Amino acid sequence: MKKIFILALIILVSFNNSYSQEKIWSETEAQKEERLQWWTHDRFGMFIHWGLYAMPARHEWVQKYERIPNDEYNKYFEYFNPDLYNPKEWAKKAKEAGMKYAVLTSKHHEGFCLFDSKYTDFKVTNTPYGKDIVKEWVDAFRAEGLKIGFYYSLIDWHHPDFTIDRVHPMSANTDEEYAELNKGKDMSKYRTYLKNQVREILTNYGKVDMLWLDYSYPGAHGKDRDDWGSIELIKMVRELQPGIILDDRADLEDVPGGWDYKTPEQFKVDKWPEIDGKKIPWETCQTFSGSWGYHRDENTWKNNKQLLVLLIESVSKGGNVLLNVGPTARGVFDYRADKALQEMGEWMKYNNRSIYGCTQAPESFEVPNQTILTYNPQLNRLYIHLLDYPLTNFRLPGYKGKIKYAQFLHDASEIRITAPYGHHMQGSIATEDDLNFRLPIIKPNVEIPVIEVFLE
Repeated sequence: MKKIFILALIILVSFNNSYSQEKIWSETEAQKEERLQWWTHDRFGMFIHWGLYAMPARHEWVQKYERIPNDEYNKYFEYFNPDLYNPKEWAKKAKEAGMKYAVLTSKHHEGFCLFDSKYTDFKVTNTPYGKDIVKEWVDAFRAEGLKIGFYYSLIDWHHPDFTIDRVHPMSANTDEEYAELNKGKDMSKYRTYLKNQVREILTNYGKVDMLWLDYSYPGAHGKDRDDWGSIELIKMVRELQPGIILDDRADLEDVPGGWDYKTPEQFKVDKWPEIDGKKIPWETCQTFSGSWGYHRDENTWKNNKQLLVLLIESVSKGGNVLLNVGPTARGVFDYRADKALQEMGEWMKYNNRSIYGCTQAPESFEVPNQTILTYNPQLNRLYIHLLDYPLTNFRLPGYKGKIKYAQFLHDASEIRITAPYGHHMQGSIATEDDLNFRLPIIKPNVEIPVIEVFLE
Protein backbone atom coordinates (compact mmCIF):
# COMPACT_ATOMS: atom_id res chain seq x y z
CA MET A 1 0.00 0.00 0.00
CA LYS A 2 2.83 2.34 0.90
CA LYS A 3 4.53 1.68 -2.46
CA ILE A 4 1.31 2.44 -4.30
CA PHE A 5 0.97 5.73 -2.40
CA ILE A 6 4.55 6.76 -3.17
CA LEU A 7 4.10 5.87 -6.84
CA ALA A 8 0.89 7.93 -7.01
CA LEU A 9 2.67 10.84 -5.36
CA ILE A 10 5.53 10.67 -7.90
CA ILE A 11 3.02 10.65 -10.78
CA LEU A 12 1.17 13.62 -9.29
CA VAL A 13 4.36 15.64 -8.80
CA SER A 14 5.50 14.79 -12.32
CA PHE A 15 2.10 15.84 -13.66
CA ASN A 16 2.24 19.19 -11.86
CA ASN A 17 5.82 19.78 -12.95
CA SER A 18 4.85 19.13 -16.55
CA TYR A 19 2.71 22.26 -16.35
CA SER A 20 5.36 24.39 -14.70
CA GLN A 21 7.95 23.19 -17.23
CA GLU A 22 5.61 23.67 -20.21
CA LYS A 23 6.63 26.62 -22.32
CA ILE A 24 4.53 28.48 -24.89
CA TRP A 25 7.59 30.07 -26.47
CA SER A 26 11.06 31.34 -25.67
CA GLU A 27 11.53 35.07 -25.22
CA THR A 28 14.09 37.04 -23.25
CA GLU A 29 13.04 39.76 -20.81
CA ALA A 30 14.55 42.35 -23.17
CA GLN A 31 12.51 40.98 -26.09
CA LYS A 32 9.32 41.08 -24.05
CA GLU A 33 10.03 44.63 -22.91
CA GLU A 34 10.49 45.68 -26.53
CA ARG A 35 7.29 43.92 -27.60
CA LEU A 36 5.31 45.71 -24.87
CA GLN A 37 7.06 49.06 -25.36
CA TRP A 38 4.23 50.83 -27.21
CA TRP A 39 1.70 49.66 -24.62
CA THR A 40 3.72 50.71 -21.56
CA HIS A 41 4.30 54.08 -23.25
CA ASP A 42 0.68 54.78 -24.20
CA ARG A 43 -0.82 53.92 -20.79
CA PHE A 44 -4.48 54.70 -21.61
CA GLY A 45 -6.99 52.66 -23.62
CA MET A 46 -10.70 52.19 -24.23
CA PHE A 47 -12.56 48.97 -23.41
CA ILE A 48 -15.86 48.47 -25.27
CA HIS A 49 -18.43 45.96 -23.99
CA TRP A 50 -21.20 45.55 -26.55
CA GLY A 51 -23.57 42.76 -27.35
CA LEU A 52 -27.20 41.67 -27.17
CA TYR A 53 -27.25 42.63 -23.46
CA ALA A 54 -27.42 46.29 -24.55
CA MET A 55 -31.09 45.67 -25.41
CA PRO A 56 -32.40 44.66 -21.96
CA ALA A 57 -29.98 47.35 -20.68
CA ARG A 58 -29.75 45.72 -17.25
CA HIS A 59 -26.07 44.71 -17.04
CA GLU A 60 -24.00 42.49 -19.35
CA TRP A 61 -24.65 39.52 -17.00
CA VAL A 62 -28.41 39.96 -17.22
CA GLN A 63 -28.87 36.46 -18.63
CA LYS A 64 -27.12 34.95 -15.60
CA TYR A 65 -28.59 37.28 -12.97
CA GLU A 66 -32.16 36.72 -14.19
CA ARG A 67 -31.59 33.06 -15.20
CA ILE A 68 -32.91 33.66 -18.70
CA PRO A 69 -32.93 30.50 -20.84
CA ASN A 70 -31.51 30.71 -24.36
CA ASP A 71 -34.83 30.33 -26.15
CA GLU A 72 -36.10 33.41 -24.29
CA TYR A 73 -32.84 35.35 -24.62
CA ASN A 74 -32.91 34.81 -28.40
CA LYS A 75 -35.54 37.54 -28.79
CA TYR A 76 -32.72 40.07 -28.49
CA PHE A 77 -30.92 38.36 -31.36
CA GLU A 78 -34.02 38.65 -33.53
CA TYR A 79 -34.30 42.42 -32.97
CA PHE A 80 -30.65 43.55 -32.74
CA ASN A 81 -30.24 46.46 -35.15
CA PRO A 82 -27.82 49.23 -34.05
CA ASP A 83 -28.80 51.57 -36.87
CA LEU A 84 -26.86 54.54 -35.44
CA TYR A 85 -23.57 52.63 -35.12
CA ASN A 86 -20.75 54.80 -36.47
CA PRO A 87 -17.36 53.46 -35.39
CA LYS A 88 -15.64 56.52 -36.89
CA GLU A 89 -17.35 58.63 -34.23
CA TRP A 90 -16.32 56.15 -31.53
CA ALA A 91 -12.69 56.27 -32.69
CA LYS A 92 -12.63 60.07 -32.68
CA LYS A 93 -14.05 60.16 -29.16
CA ALA A 94 -11.44 57.70 -27.93
CA LYS A 95 -8.64 59.68 -29.53
CA GLU A 96 -9.91 63.01 -28.22
CA ALA A 97 -10.08 61.52 -24.71
CA GLY A 98 -6.35 60.79 -24.94
CA MET A 99 -6.73 57.05 -25.44
CA LYS A 100 -4.14 55.34 -27.64
CA TYR A 101 -5.62 51.85 -28.06
CA ALA A 102 -8.97 50.08 -27.78
CA VAL A 103 -10.29 46.58 -27.07
CA LEU A 104 -13.70 45.45 -28.38
CA THR A 105 -15.77 42.48 -27.20
CA SER A 106 -15.82 40.21 -30.25
CA LYS A 107 -17.87 37.74 -28.17
CA HIS A 108 -19.02 37.99 -24.56
CA HIS A 109 -20.30 35.25 -22.23
CA GLU A 110 -23.70 35.20 -23.93
CA GLY A 111 -22.00 33.64 -26.99
CA PHE A 112 -23.18 36.26 -29.50
CA CYS A 113 -20.47 37.17 -32.03
CA LEU A 114 -19.97 40.70 -33.33
CA PHE A 115 -17.93 39.19 -36.18
CA ASP A 116 -18.90 37.04 -39.15
CA SER A 117 -17.90 33.60 -37.89
CA LYS A 118 -18.33 30.55 -40.08
CA TYR A 119 -18.68 28.32 -37.01
CA THR A 120 -21.98 29.67 -35.66
CA ASP A 121 -25.27 31.19 -36.74
CA PHE A 122 -25.43 33.21 -33.52
CA LYS A 123 -23.66 36.20 -35.06
CA VAL A 124 -24.29 39.79 -36.01
CA THR A 125 -24.50 39.11 -39.75
CA ASN A 126 -27.65 37.06 -39.09
CA THR A 127 -29.39 39.88 -37.19
CA PRO A 128 -31.40 42.70 -38.78
CA TYR A 129 -28.17 44.76 -38.75
CA GLY A 130 -26.57 42.24 -41.09
CA LYS A 131 -22.99 43.58 -41.21
CA ASP A 132 -19.68 42.58 -39.60
CA ILE A 133 -19.38 45.05 -36.72
CA VAL A 134 -15.81 44.02 -35.90
CA LYS A 135 -14.58 44.75 -39.43
CA GLU A 136 -16.18 48.21 -39.45
CA TRP A 137 -14.73 48.91 -36.01
CA VAL A 138 -11.19 47.78 -36.90
CA ASP A 139 -11.13 49.94 -40.03
CA ALA A 140 -12.36 53.03 -38.17
CA PHE A 141 -10.01 52.77 -35.20
CA ARG A 142 -6.98 52.01 -37.34
CA ALA A 143 -7.79 55.08 -39.46
CA GLU A 144 -7.46 57.24 -36.32
CA GLY A 145 -4.05 55.71 -35.55
CA LEU A 146 -5.29 53.69 -32.58
CA LYS A 147 -3.98 50.24 -31.78
CA ILE A 148 -6.71 47.56 -31.76
CA GLY A 149 -7.45 44.52 -29.65
CA PHE A 150 -10.16 41.93 -29.25
CA TYR A 151 -11.85 40.67 -26.12
CA TYR A 152 -13.01 37.08 -26.55
CA SER A 153 -14.94 35.24 -23.87
CA LEU A 154 -13.74 31.72 -23.11
CA ILE A 155 -17.23 31.25 -21.68
CA ASP A 156 -20.20 30.63 -23.96
CA TRP A 157 -23.70 30.23 -22.53
CA HIS A 158 -25.21 29.67 -25.98
CA HIS A 159 -23.05 26.83 -27.30
CA PRO A 160 -24.79 23.43 -26.89
CA ASP A 161 -21.61 21.63 -25.77
CA PHE A 162 -20.52 24.21 -23.19
CA THR A 163 -21.09 22.43 -19.90
CA ILE A 164 -23.26 24.14 -17.33
CA ASP A 165 -21.19 25.35 -14.39
CA ARG A 166 -21.45 27.70 -11.43
CA VAL A 167 -21.41 30.92 -13.52
CA HIS A 168 -23.87 29.62 -16.13
CA PRO A 169 -27.42 31.07 -16.18
CA MET A 170 -28.78 27.56 -15.60
CA SER A 171 -26.38 26.75 -12.73
CA ALA A 172 -27.51 24.04 -10.31
CA ASN A 173 -27.23 23.31 -6.59
CA THR A 174 -25.91 19.73 -6.40
CA ASP A 175 -23.46 17.46 -8.18
CA GLU A 176 -26.35 15.27 -9.24
CA GLU A 177 -28.18 18.20 -10.83
CA TYR A 178 -25.06 19.26 -12.75
CA ALA A 179 -24.55 15.70 -13.99
CA GLU A 180 -28.12 15.54 -15.24
CA LEU A 181 -27.94 18.97 -16.94
CA ASN A 182 -24.68 18.12 -18.70
CA LYS A 183 -25.70 14.77 -20.15
CA GLY A 184 -24.68 14.68 -23.81
CA LYS A 185 -22.54 17.83 -23.65
CA ASP A 186 -18.95 17.48 -24.91
CA MET A 187 -16.41 20.12 -23.89
CA SER A 188 -13.90 18.76 -26.40
CA LYS A 189 -16.25 19.90 -29.15
CA TYR A 190 -16.49 23.32 -27.51
CA ARG A 191 -12.69 23.55 -27.23
CA THR A 192 -12.46 23.00 -30.99
CA TYR A 193 -15.09 25.70 -31.53
CA LEU A 194 -13.26 28.12 -29.23
CA LYS A 195 -9.94 27.56 -30.97
CA ASN A 196 -11.50 27.95 -34.40
CA GLN A 197 -13.10 31.26 -33.48
CA VAL A 198 -9.93 32.67 -31.95
CA ARG A 199 -8.14 31.68 -35.16
CA GLU A 200 -10.79 33.59 -37.12
CA ILE A 201 -10.42 36.86 -35.23
CA LEU A 202 -6.62 36.63 -35.41
CA THR A 203 -6.50 35.96 -39.16
CA ASN A 204 -9.41 37.87 -40.71
CA TYR A 205 -8.61 41.41 -39.55
CA GLY A 206 -4.91 41.94 -40.19
CA LYS A 207 -2.52 42.79 -37.38
CA VAL A 208 -4.12 42.50 -33.95
CA ASP A 209 -2.25 44.33 -31.19
CA MET A 210 -3.96 42.82 -28.14
CA LEU A 211 -6.02 39.77 -27.18
CA TRP A 212 -8.15 39.80 -24.04
CA LEU A 213 -9.30 36.27 -23.13
CA ASP A 214 -11.83 36.12 -20.28
CA TYR A 215 -11.89 34.18 -17.92
CA SER A 216 -10.93 31.11 -15.85
CA TYR A 217 -12.57 30.06 -12.58
CA PRO A 218 -11.02 26.79 -11.31
CA GLY A 219 -12.55 24.69 -8.58
CA ALA A 220 -15.86 22.96 -8.00
CA HIS A 221 -18.13 23.34 -11.02
CA GLY A 222 -15.71 25.81 -12.56
CA LYS A 223 -13.38 25.81 -15.53
CA ASP A 224 -9.60 26.00 -15.85
CA ARG A 225 -6.79 25.60 -18.41
CA ASP A 226 -7.77 22.02 -19.20
CA ASP A 227 -11.34 23.00 -20.04
CA TRP A 228 -10.14 25.68 -22.47
CA GLY A 229 -7.14 23.75 -23.81
CA SER A 230 -5.23 26.90 -22.88
CA ILE A 231 -1.71 25.76 -23.67
CA GLU A 232 -2.50 24.74 -27.24
CA LEU A 233 -4.75 27.77 -27.64
CA ILE A 234 -2.05 30.25 -26.62
CA LYS A 235 0.56 28.47 -28.71
CA MET A 236 -1.70 29.09 -31.70
CA VAL A 237 -2.19 32.73 -30.70
CA ARG A 238 1.56 33.30 -30.49
CA GLU A 239 2.11 31.65 -33.88
CA LEU A 240 -0.63 33.62 -35.63
CA GLN A 241 0.24 37.01 -34.09
CA PRO A 242 3.80 36.94 -32.67
CA GLY A 243 3.68 40.60 -31.65
CA ILE A 244 0.38 40.39 -29.81
CA ILE A 245 0.01 41.43 -26.15
CA LEU A 246 -2.00 38.95 -24.08
CA ASP A 247 -3.87 39.21 -20.79
CA ASP A 248 -3.60 36.73 -17.91
CA ARG A 249 -6.99 35.00 -17.71
CA ALA A 250 -6.40 31.67 -19.46
CA ASP A 251 -5.14 30.10 -16.19
CA LEU A 252 -1.50 29.95 -17.32
CA GLU A 253 0.25 32.16 -14.78
CA ASP A 254 2.96 29.52 -14.21
CA VAL A 255 3.60 28.90 -17.93
CA PRO A 256 6.24 31.05 -19.72
CA GLY A 257 4.59 32.91 -22.58
CA GLY A 258 1.10 32.11 -21.27
CA TRP A 259 0.39 35.76 -20.46
CA ASP A 260 2.01 39.20 -20.65
CA TYR A 261 0.38 41.36 -17.99
CA LYS A 262 -1.89 41.23 -14.94
CA THR A 263 -5.42 42.61 -15.01
CA PRO A 264 -6.66 43.91 -11.63
CA GLU A 265 -10.35 44.67 -12.22
CA GLN A 266 -12.36 47.46 -10.63
CA PHE A 267 -9.88 48.36 -7.89
CA LYS A 268 -6.73 50.44 -7.46
CA VAL A 269 -3.58 48.57 -6.50
CA ASP A 270 -1.68 49.56 -3.36
CA LYS A 271 1.66 49.36 -5.12
CA TRP A 272 3.24 48.16 -8.37
CA PRO A 273 2.29 44.44 -8.49
CA GLU A 274 5.12 41.93 -8.17
CA ILE A 275 5.66 38.21 -8.62
CA ASP A 276 8.55 36.71 -6.63
CA GLY A 277 9.74 40.23 -5.82
CA LYS A 278 9.84 41.35 -9.44
CA LYS A 279 7.68 44.17 -10.81
CA ILE A 280 5.41 42.99 -13.62
CA PRO A 281 3.43 44.73 -16.38
CA TRP A 282 -0.14 45.48 -15.34
CA GLU A 283 -3.30 47.25 -16.39
CA THR A 284 -6.46 47.93 -14.43
CA CYS A 285 -9.75 47.59 -16.31
CA GLN A 286 -12.39 49.93 -14.99
CA THR A 287 -15.94 51.09 -15.69
CA PHE A 288 -17.40 54.59 -15.55
CA SER A 289 -20.17 53.12 -13.42
CA GLY A 290 -21.18 49.73 -12.00
CA SER A 291 -21.73 47.89 -15.28
CA TRP A 292 -19.62 46.95 -18.30
CA GLY A 293 -22.51 46.71 -20.73
CA TYR A 294 -25.06 49.49 -21.23
CA HIS A 295 -27.18 49.82 -18.08
CA ARG A 296 -29.92 52.38 -18.55
CA ASP A 297 -30.87 52.81 -14.89
CA GLU A 298 -27.46 52.49 -13.20
CA ASN A 299 -26.35 55.76 -11.60
CA THR A 300 -23.09 55.19 -9.69
CA TRP A 301 -20.99 57.09 -12.23
CA LYS A 302 -17.52 58.27 -11.23
CA ASN A 303 -16.83 62.00 -11.52
CA ASN A 304 -14.03 63.57 -13.55
CA LYS A 305 -11.60 63.90 -10.65
CA GLN A 306 -12.06 60.26 -9.64
CA LEU A 307 -11.31 59.12 -13.19
CA LEU A 308 -8.26 61.37 -13.54
CA VAL A 309 -6.88 60.23 -10.17
CA LEU A 310 -7.40 56.62 -11.27
CA LEU A 311 -5.34 57.23 -14.41
CA ILE A 312 -2.61 59.29 -12.74
CA GLU A 313 -2.26 56.94 -9.77
CA SER A 314 -2.07 53.87 -12.03
CA VAL A 315 0.74 55.44 -14.07
CA SER A 316 2.50 56.43 -10.85
CA LYS A 317 2.66 52.72 -9.99
CA GLY A 318 3.86 51.63 -13.43
CA GLY A 319 0.46 50.61 -14.81
CA ASN A 320 -2.10 51.25 -17.53
CA VAL A 321 -5.83 51.98 -17.47
CA LEU A 322 -8.39 50.36 -19.78
CA LEU A 323 -11.57 52.42 -19.30
CA ASN A 324 -14.85 50.90 -20.45
CA VAL A 325 -17.73 52.22 -22.53
CA GLY A 326 -20.96 50.24 -22.96
CA PRO A 327 -22.75 51.47 -26.10
CA THR A 328 -26.55 51.43 -26.39
CA ALA A 329 -28.47 49.04 -28.61
CA ARG A 330 -28.76 51.84 -31.19
CA GLY A 331 -24.97 51.90 -31.40
CA VAL A 332 -24.13 55.17 -29.64
CA PHE A 333 -22.33 55.98 -26.39
CA ASP A 334 -24.38 56.78 -23.31
CA TYR A 335 -24.53 60.58 -22.83
CA ARG A 336 -22.85 60.15 -19.44
CA ALA A 337 -19.94 58.32 -21.08
CA ASP A 338 -19.67 61.07 -23.68
CA LYS A 339 -19.45 63.67 -20.90
CA ALA A 340 -16.80 61.70 -19.00
CA LEU A 341 -14.68 61.18 -22.13
CA GLN A 342 -14.93 64.84 -23.06
CA GLU A 343 -13.83 66.00 -19.60
CA MET A 344 -10.91 63.58 -19.48
CA GLY A 345 -9.92 64.66 -22.97
CA GLU A 346 -9.85 68.30 -21.96
CA TRP A 347 -7.38 67.50 -19.18
CA MET A 348 -5.32 65.14 -21.35
CA LYS A 349 -5.04 67.71 -24.13
CA TYR A 350 -2.86 69.89 -21.91
CA ASN A 351 -1.44 67.38 -19.43
CA ASN A 352 -0.81 64.14 -21.34
CA ARG A 353 2.94 64.63 -21.05
CA SER A 354 2.58 63.50 -17.43
CA ILE A 355 0.97 60.24 -18.65
CA TYR A 356 2.51 59.07 -21.93
CA GLY A 357 5.93 57.53 -21.49
CA CYS A 358 5.72 57.96 -17.72
CA THR A 359 6.05 55.57 -14.83
CA GLN A 360 6.78 55.43 -11.12
CA ALA A 361 9.05 58.19 -9.83
CA PRO A 362 12.48 57.27 -8.45
CA GLU A 363 12.42 56.52 -4.72
CA SER A 364 14.83 59.39 -4.11
CA PHE A 365 11.92 61.81 -4.60
CA GLU A 366 9.66 62.08 -1.57
CA VAL A 367 6.00 62.49 -2.47
CA PRO A 368 4.70 65.84 -1.12
CA ASN A 369 1.38 65.78 0.73
CA GLN A 370 -1.78 65.58 -1.41
CA THR A 371 0.12 64.89 -4.63
CA ILE A 372 0.87 62.05 -7.02
CA LEU A 373 4.21 61.84 -8.84
CA THR A 374 4.89 60.43 -12.29
CA TYR A 375 8.23 60.39 -14.04
CA ASN A 376 9.44 60.30 -17.64
CA PRO A 377 12.85 58.60 -17.72
CA GLN A 378 13.55 59.61 -21.35
CA LEU A 379 12.91 63.31 -20.69
CA ASN A 380 14.21 63.14 -17.11
CA ARG A 381 11.20 65.11 -15.91
CA LEU A 382 9.11 64.74 -12.79
CA TYR A 383 5.39 65.53 -12.80
CA ILE A 384 3.72 66.69 -9.60
CA HIS A 385 -0.07 66.31 -9.70
CA LEU A 386 -1.74 68.64 -7.20
CA LEU A 387 -4.81 66.79 -5.90
CA ASP A 388 -5.51 69.42 -3.25
CA TYR A 389 -4.28 72.81 -4.43
CA PRO A 390 -1.87 74.18 -1.83
CA LEU A 391 -1.39 77.68 -0.48
CA THR A 392 1.21 79.96 -2.05
CA ASN A 393 4.23 78.22 -0.58
CA PHE A 394 4.56 74.58 -1.57
CA ARG A 395 7.40 72.72 0.15
CA LEU A 396 9.41 70.04 -1.66
CA PRO A 397 11.17 67.91 0.98
CA GLY A 398 14.74 67.03 0.10
CA TYR A 399 14.59 68.40 -3.48
CA LYS A 400 17.48 70.89 -3.14
CA GLY A 401 20.05 70.38 -5.91
CA LYS A 402 17.69 68.19 -7.97
CA ILE A 403 15.71 70.76 -9.96
CA LYS A 404 16.72 73.02 -12.86
CA TYR A 405 13.36 74.54 -13.78
CA ALA A 406 9.62 74.18 -13.07
CA GLN A 407 6.42 75.20 -14.83
CA PHE A 408 2.72 74.47 -14.91
CA LEU A 409 2.19 71.88 -17.60
CA HIS A 410 -1.14 73.20 -18.89
CA ASP A 411 0.25 76.58 -19.98
CA ALA A 412 4.06 76.34 -19.56
CA SER A 413 4.04 79.26 -17.13
CA GLU A 414 7.08 79.47 -14.87
CA ILE A 415 6.93 78.52 -11.21
CA ARG A 416 9.48 80.33 -9.10
CA ILE A 417 11.77 78.21 -6.96
CA THR A 418 13.11 79.43 -3.63
CA ALA A 419 14.55 78.02 -0.46
CA PRO A 420 12.17 77.90 2.53
CA TYR A 421 12.68 81.26 4.22
CA GLY A 422 11.62 83.68 6.94
CA HIS A 423 8.29 83.04 8.56
CA HIS A 424 7.87 79.91 6.45
CA MET A 425 10.50 78.22 8.60
CA GLN A 426 8.82 79.02 11.94
CA GLY A 427 6.98 76.05 13.37
CA SER A 428 7.60 74.00 10.20
CA ILE A 429 9.63 70.90 9.57
CA ALA A 430 11.45 72.44 6.62
CA THR A 431 15.19 71.80 6.38
CA GLU A 432 18.01 73.28 4.35
CA ASP A 433 17.65 70.37 1.90
CA ASP A 434 14.12 71.45 0.98
CA LEU A 435 12.91 73.72 -1.80
CA ASN A 436 9.86 75.95 -2.03
CA PHE A 437 7.60 76.59 -5.03
CA ARG A 438 5.84 79.98 -5.09
CA LEU A 439 2.43 79.17 -6.53
CA PRO A 440 -0.33 81.61 -7.54
CA ILE A 441 -2.95 82.08 -4.85
CA ILE A 442 -5.77 81.25 -7.23
CA LYS A 443 -5.86 77.68 -8.50
CA PRO A 444 -5.48 77.38 -12.29
CA ASN A 445 -8.65 76.49 -14.17
CA VAL A 446 -7.63 72.82 -14.36
CA GLU A 447 -9.24 69.91 -12.50
CA ILE A 448 -5.85 68.62 -11.32
CA PRO A 449 -2.99 71.06 -12.02
CA VAL A 450 0.35 69.49 -12.92
CA ILE A 451 3.80 70.92 -12.26
CA GLU A 452 6.43 69.84 -14.77
CA VAL A 453 9.86 69.64 -13.14
CA PHE A 454 13.02 69.62 -15.24
CA LEU A 455 15.57 67.64 -13.24
CA GLU A 456 19.30 68.08 -12.96
